[in-house]
This record gives sequence, C-alpha cells and structure tokens, in this order.
Amino acid sequence: MAKPVLLVTRQLPAAIEARAAQDYDARLNPTDEVWFRDGAEIARRAVEARADGVLIAAGDPMKGPAIAALPASVKIITTFSVGTDHIDLEAAKARGIIVTNTPEVLSFATAETAFTLLLMAARRAGEGERMVRADKWQGWAPTQLMGVTLEGKKLGILGFGRIGQKLAGMARGFGMEIHYRDLRRLPPEVEQGAVFHETDDGFLAAVDMLSMHVPGGEGTTKWLNAARLARMKPGALIINTGRGNSVDDAALAASLASGHTRAAGLDVYDGEPKVFAGYLGLENVTLLPHLGSATIETRAAMGERALQNLDCVLRFDLPPPHRVV
Repeated sequence: MAKPVLLVTRQLPAAIEARAAQDYDARLNPTDEVWFRDGAEIARRAVEARADGVLIAAGDPMKGPAIAALPASVKIITTFSVGTDHIDLEAAKARGIIVTNTPEVLSFATAETAFTLLLMAARRAGEGERMVRADKWQGWAPTQLMGVTLEGKKLGILGFGRIGQKLAGMARGFGMEIHYRDLRRLPPEVEQGAVFHETDDGFLAAVDMLSMHVPGGEGTTKWLNAARLARMKPGALIINTGRGNSVDDAALAASLASGHTRAAGLDVYDGEPKVFAGYLGLENVTLLPHLGSATIETRAAMGERALQNLDCVLRFDLPPPHRVV
C-alpha cells in the first residue's frame, strides 16, 4: 500500500524529518527555502505532489485563497505551533479539511523566554552585552547601567493561560507579586494567590511590569496602545512573547524614547520577520528572533505531536488528538 503523501513546508528537527520520511512519502524542505512564505506556492506544491496532508509552521500564510487552491486530496493541515491565526479556519472547515496544532508542550519554554526578557529588560543586559562586544567597557563603575530588581515588584500577566501560569510560577521564586487580567477569574487553585483584575485600567495602573500572552485576532490587535501605556506607572517594563500585532509599535517606541516605559523585551513582531524600524535605534528594548519555544526538547515534542495528528488522520483513520476544526 502506498504511503500517504505529506508536504512539509519547513525544515524540522532531524529526528522528526526522519520519522516523516519513514512513515510518509514526505516532500521535505531540507534547506528551509522561503517558498513557505507564499500561500499560493504552498498550494501549488501540494497540487503538484497530490498531497494527502500538509505540515506547516507558525506564520505560513494559509489564508482563504491558499486553502481554496489546495487539491481535493488534502485531508489535513497540521501546524507546528499552538497558534492558528495564520490559517483561515473557516475556509478549511468549509472544505472539510481537518486542522490540528501542537498545544501543551511549549508552555514552559515560552515562559522561560518571557522571563529571560524580563530579566534582560530589568537589568539592562542587552545594553551591557553590546557595550562589552563593542569594546567600549571601561571597567566597573558605581552608577553604570543601573537597572531595577524584580524582587517585590508587581508582575502583570495579560492572559493567564498555560504560559502565563508557568511564568507566574517562575516569578514567585523571585519574590514577585502576581496580578493578572483575563476574560474571567480563575479558580483559587489556579490563581495560587494571584490578584485578578476585572478592568484594563485597574490592572495596568497596579503593575510594575507587564508580560503579554494573548492570542491573535481582532480583539487583541494593537491592544497595548498609547492610551494604555499612559495608564501604566512611569518606569514600567513591557514584555511580549504572545503575538506581535497585539502591540501598537509606534506607541511603544515613543513611550520607550520618552522614558515613560523604562524598557521592553520583544520576541514577536507585527509582520515578522520585519521589525518595526523605530525599535532599532533604542537601547532600552531587547529584541529576540522569535525564540519562544526554541529548545531542543520542545521542538522535538512539537514535531511528535504534529506527526501524531497526521498519523491518526492519514494512517489509522482515527480522530486526531489536537483538532482545532
């Protein structure tokens, strides 16, 4: 019996590609050629291969026209990510194409990245590293690159889901007080003493540092705008490892330049891989290249989860465990 044909848009960890090649007629992208940035090209290659499934990744633009152009042979699109805002779910549903993702295995790694950025922003680590690397360091000085401590500060977590809760656990170890904003209050055993805020205004005014963990979509687009930044305490820190488009870049850059916002740490960007030009000349912003889940262990687990979803649909005729639509 012929193996199902699987189109893989991105270079994946070697063990995941090896298993895909073993169990499928896998059409891989071993050098990560950038055709994955074009939804029409993904669809064209799926037609050419007569693909039964397509394994995409975060940011691959599978919008309505690309979904419409997929061959009738495609039964499943699985994304190597938790987020699905790069996929037109309604278009997939209308065509009867199953969409799956890889939840639950990247929460700790993404929280680690958020905490890394929090420490870097608070202690001006990016500035210090650039100073040393540029051979501009003249030795220790009493007032050199003074930052702020995390101990005793109020950390505001916007979106208290799996990642936000993992971050809260890390922050408690640094003596931080946890505040959160979410659609509804969570049970006490989940809060573990965290303070719930019913309004944006009360939440933003209360915290010293904000870490953003909200999904994409119309409800969160440019959520952190000039008005909300102005409601925060002078000298607040901003961290975003959620979605790039949840921040009004021009407003945040202006707040950083004015000093109202002390520092920021960003791992996601609106329109990435492009980065808002206003950030590039600012010393008080740390910019990471979307490293949220980038650990060997996490990416292996994500790959296994993607293949598990594919196996269920294409090899065993079973419901996939991580179905979105």
